[in-house]
Amino acid sequence: MRMRSTSLLLAALLAFSSIMFSPAASAAETPETVIQLSDSGITVDGQTASTDSSSAVYTGAEIIYYKAGQGSAYGEGTAADEHEAGEAEAHTVVTITEPGTYRVSGTLSTGQLAIDLGEDAAEDSGAVVKLILDGVNITSTVAPAVIFYNVYEPYSSSEDTKGVTDLSSAGAQVVIADGSDNHVSGSHVARIYKEGTTKKLHKYDAAFYSKMSMNISGESAGTGKLTIVSDNEGLGSELHLTLNGGNIYIESQDDGINTNEDGISVTTVNGGYLHVNAGLGAEGDGIDSNGYLTINGGSIVTMSNERSPDGGIDADKDILLNGGTVVALGTRNDAASSSSKQPLMELMFASTQAAGGTIEITDTTGNKLLSHTAEKAFQSLTFTSAELTLNTEYHVYVNGIQQQYSGNSFGMMAGGPPGGGGRLEGTPPGQGQGTPPAGNGNPSEPPSGERPAMPEGMTPPNMMPSGMDGAQPWQQETTGEASAAFVLTDSVHSFSAITDSTDASGKQKVTFSINDGKGITNAASGGTIVLDSITASAAVPATDIQITVTDVPSENYSETALLSEGMEAVSAILPKDDGTYRLTVAVVSGNGAYTGATSLQFTIGGLPFTDVKPGDAAYEAIKALYEKGVMEGTADNAFSPGEGLSRAAAVTVFGRLLGVTPEETGLFSDVEQGSWYSGYVGWAAQAGLVEGVGNGQFFPGGIITAEQMNLIMERYIALSGQTYEKATGGSQPLTRGEFAAILASLQ
Repeated sequence: MRMRSTSLLLAALLAFSSIMFSPAASAAETPETVIQLSDSGITVDGQTASTDSSSAVYTGAEIIYYKAGQGSAYGEGTAADEHEAGEAEAHTVVTITEPGTYRVSGTLSTGQLAIDLGEDAAEDSGAVVKLILDGVNITSTVAPAVIFYNVYEPYSSSEDTKGVTDLSSAGAQVVIADGSDNHVSGSHVARIYKEGTTKKLHKYDAAFYSKMSMNISGESAGTGKLTIVSDNEGLGSELHLTLNGGNIYIESQDDGINTNEDGISVTTVNGGYLHVNAGLGAEGDGIDSNGYLTINGGSIVTMSNERSPDGGIDADKDILLNGGTVVALGTRNDAASSSSKQPLMELMFASTQAAGGTIEITDTTGNKLLSHTAEKAFQSLTFTSAELTLNTEYHVYVNGIQQQYSGNSFGMMAGGPPGGGGRLEGTPPGQGQGTPPAGNGNPSEPPSGERPAMPEGMTPPNMMPSGMDGAQPWQQETTGEASAAFVLTDSVHSFSAITDSTDASGKQKVTFSINDGKGITNAASGGTIVLDSITASAAVPATDIQITVTDVPSENYSETALLSEGMEAVSAILPKDDGTYRLTVAVVSGNGAYTGATSLQFTIGGLPFTDVKPGDAAYEAIKALYEKGVMEGTADNAFSPGEGLSRAAAVTVFGRLLGVTPEETGLFSDVEQGSWYSGYVGWAAQAGLVEGVGNGQFFPGGIITAEQMNLIMERYIALSGQTYEKATGGSQPLTRGEFAAILASLQ
């Protein structure tokens, strides 16, 4: 059997990425200034370093640190951030003040390497320092061990680059010399105020830090190594950061990597090897960008704190996985963007997986795409590799036991809630069951999964299955069949409620009843989610039942509790902020006799759709129609606002808006009698709202254009007496989002 794994690809990835992205290969002829560090004295090109601050390299600058005993007017630091003057004065600061290439070697057991080309450097494209690390060992206990203060900055701090940057001209250039072993152990500087204000004067969070955008590369072979150890964050930039090559290892108490300009910063990995063990303190993400995270190449293993709601990858804007190999472990990894150019898998396990466990991903022939032993406990795994392909079945194993999932990108896979029914009238088979909605081109199937309801105050017949007590189906328990076939498609890459496979493990399957089978009812903004009871279908000890709540898509919320802690503790982990959430109750992974999970989704003060967000053009219209029960989604958590509106879906919405009685018709050969839309097609044809397309056909899956919608709306208002805002776009297809905007304009 042919065996491939991530580790086997590492050498080829490193060599290729270093050749492709290392600026050192094309600039080898640049004259170098050689700095030799030593606790007994610093030399520059073989001569004792100057103490004159006007020199290109000098020693003797005071180190910036958070001073002890200064009071609250000094800054935001705590007692743990403070340092005494004697500790700071023991540090030797080596400062580079002029552009050029500097090769640095040697040891500073108590010191700092600083680059400062002056306050005007940010605007000077020539203010570039290439810092070649060639066997350095620098330790600072009061501040970053390496820091770029002022160099050329090619980007504005207000420029949104949409996740794409080119830092080849940035003033902060770092090169990890081939064959070298470099160690940087540093501290941080908590926020210090400008005198008499609360504005920032100094704040440097990471052991290796830059106030300007920073570009890090390997030399031509990419064999150099840089290890960063930090008492706070590891590697940081106040704007953008790009990693192109070399081997970087980070151990940090807080975030491993952080770029901190809100909504703007871009952290990019183009090549090399990156290993991040973050969150060794109370919290911390592996890679945390306050803007975008873009990965185009390289090999990455990143992990976060195992107790806080943090992830191996975290970004406030898009996470774009375009290439390379990524293994990200955390309590809750942020969701990757659907715009990523490389297939990816996001796995959310139903319960915490223990440190030391081995995770394997194989194809159906047994070829291993991933074999990784977790260094820390985790519940979320994101994996991408050039070997992953769409429309391919993969299998997931933990410690040799095959895994199964019961939810994916389209919602939960259960066939229906307990207590009757299975789906609302008009919902196609497969909707909400882990299957993408049927395409619009098949007239015999619902083209959009539309489940429109009546206007406020009206109740359509047969809309709610018995036993549902008025709750929406996505609020109900999902306890149906799970699947061990992890199949990636254009729309599906996230899998949730993952547990040991019942068949493969030999364990007894367990399901859970939540609130006596009623599930959780959605709440309005400021409302309270009620969770009164959780009951297992087998005698599982309460100590082995884990409850997890995460936001959907994964962004910033993840809390867990054990049932043995009591329902008060379980209720305490429920969110209060607006959003869409998933609650999962599961047997813990270490139980030897039982396996299983029950999961449900609920919302607070908003939409359950992950593809519609505040600020989107159609958000308010969709929200208004959803809250009135006029339009729902194509799946439990998808509205598909950009999908074309089909003729069948349109007439169904109009019919239910008016509260008409469906009428079957034999006028059209392509309208299936008894289908979810057929009675409304019959009504619409009888009322003159729509006509067929000729040859005795209605073409229910046909997409309506803006022109056609205006014609239909003119007929509709004649029936309803309302006015509306006309559609624009002529012969262009009308989307579901645009249709929502038109319906919201009805007066």
